[in-house]
Amino acid sequence: MEKRINLEESVYQLTQKYPEIIDIMASLGFTEISKKAIRLSVGKMMTIPKGASMKGIGLDVVVKALESNGFTIEGGGRSLQNDLASRTVSEETGEQSTERIEHGKLSAEKSDPVTKQIKSYLQRLNQGEDMESVRADFVRHFKSVKATEIMKAEQELIAEGESVKSIKKLCDVHSALFHGSRESVQGDSLHHGLHHGQERMMMEQAGESKDVTARLRSVEGHPLQTFYRENEAVVKALDEVDVRLRNGGDVAEALEKARGLAIHYAKKGDLVYPVLKVKYGIYGPSQVMWTIDDEIRAELSALVRQAAVATELSEDWRARVASVMKRAREMTFKENRILFPVSAANLSDDDWKQMYADAKGYESCLGVEAPRWKDGEEYCLQLRGKGVTTESNSSETCVRMPGGTLSIAQLTAMLDTLPLEITFVDADNINRYFNQPFETKAFKRPLSALGREVFSCHPPKIEPMVRAIIQDFRDGKRDKVPVWLEKNGRTVLVTYMAVRDAAGKYIGTMETVQDMEALKAHLVSGGK
Repeated sequence: MEKRINLEESVYQLTQKYPEIIDIMASLGFTEISKKAIRLSVGKMMTIPKGASMKGIGLDVVVKALESNGFTIEGGGRSLQNDLASRTVSEETGEQSTERIEHGKLSAEKSDPVTKQIKSYLQRLNQGEDMESVRADFVRHFKSVKATEIMKAEQELIAEGESVKSIKKLCDVHSALFHGSRESVQGDSLHHGLHHGQERMMMEQAGESKDVTARLRSVEGHPLQTFYRENEAVVKALDEVDVRLRNGGDVAEALEKARGLAIHYAKKGDLVYPVLKVKYGIYGPSQVMWTIDDEIRAELSALVRQAAVATELSEDWRARVASVMKRAREMTFKENRILFPVSAANLSDDDWKQMYADAKGYESCLGVEAPRWKDGEEYCLQLRGKGVTTESNSSETCVRMPGGTLSIAQLTAMLDTLPLEITFVDADNINRYFNQPFETKAFKRPLSALGREVFSCHPPKIEPMVRAIIQDFRDGKRDKVPVWLEKNGRTVLVTYMAVRDAAGKYIGTMETVQDMEALKAHLVSGGK
């Protein structure tokens, strides 16, 4: 029986018909497709062409892979590929789509000639032109270009929603201009593809901020000191894994302990990367290092799961362990030598104090407990002083709603008492509210994220999904997206909901997170 795929059908529909598509797509880099919860939610509104565009993976590559596995492409598969290419051409030459403008709030018409020309090189690469041909033209036309101009062009592309993979292509193109050869870039680069304007700036700042880094690192309880101490613990855990790999012993046990670095990575992702990107325009770490963090965490989790069910650990498994140990070790080096000194050079005292306050919501990493920091504790007291009090006050502001009137104190306490984690993002995609439930949160929401664009709070691999959901809410295509997942060994239901006013106008998105373990236990027991 012939297997036919219509590329206009949703990923959910296609994987229901042909489950083998899951493995094919996952092998191409669409790793999220392996998660049933993602297929049941985002997969229902995602098509293969749309997913390929978001991932920066050529649709022709996907089509060839499907065809080689015996599928026939229908629904204008080839024409869809051409249409996608032509849309890319029109977007990168100035005819920006409404969606792109909405995402980045930039339009190509505002681009200067240098930026437009650089975009044209990316367009040529995306259409499959040979790398060396594009590189030769780049060198010929941009001999006098400054690294800052290239950085500006690439920042505009990122703001418009261009994928990290595409930006890395550009990095390879202009490497000949700044480093002489592709090989030298791979040997010198500390950031796995950061474009050289930002890389050079970060290297310079790291070198210039040695004194301030050393000073902050010596302050008892300062967040920077804690980060360095956590890295010392991470290296120790990685060393133990390596020793057991070489000399025998329970590698799986040591690997499970090394997974504790995930808390350190989570703190970076929530508290450091977004601040550098949004407040100081240093977006390289959030675009590249955050992605690598996620890859390391995912690989560690996969290896631990395999070890739990395997009767014997294969040589391939051991080789993967050695590889991920090397990547994790490189990350600690990059943090200590680049990320943390750059943070010391840019973050203000208030930034560090807010980070100290937000870090209290995280578990300790590999046994590293953060000492009390005097300035940070005073800042926390100030924050509590600014909070809402429950004392009765006749002049207290009240909120009048159709269903009744509540004081600010009552409303706050009520929302914090709900067995839900609530986030509200306004119509401009800005984080406006998090409730503060008494239980430990499944997802950390630092107060420093309030007032920031919601997309800055998500790692690169998740950002396209969040953008797609919010855009569908804005366009009226959907009203709710439920996502079931496992978090810290517990079943969790995350629900995204469009918030509309009485006239039906979109005014924001609400996310709720609910622990469903009690319900699962109730259903398993038959309601007893």
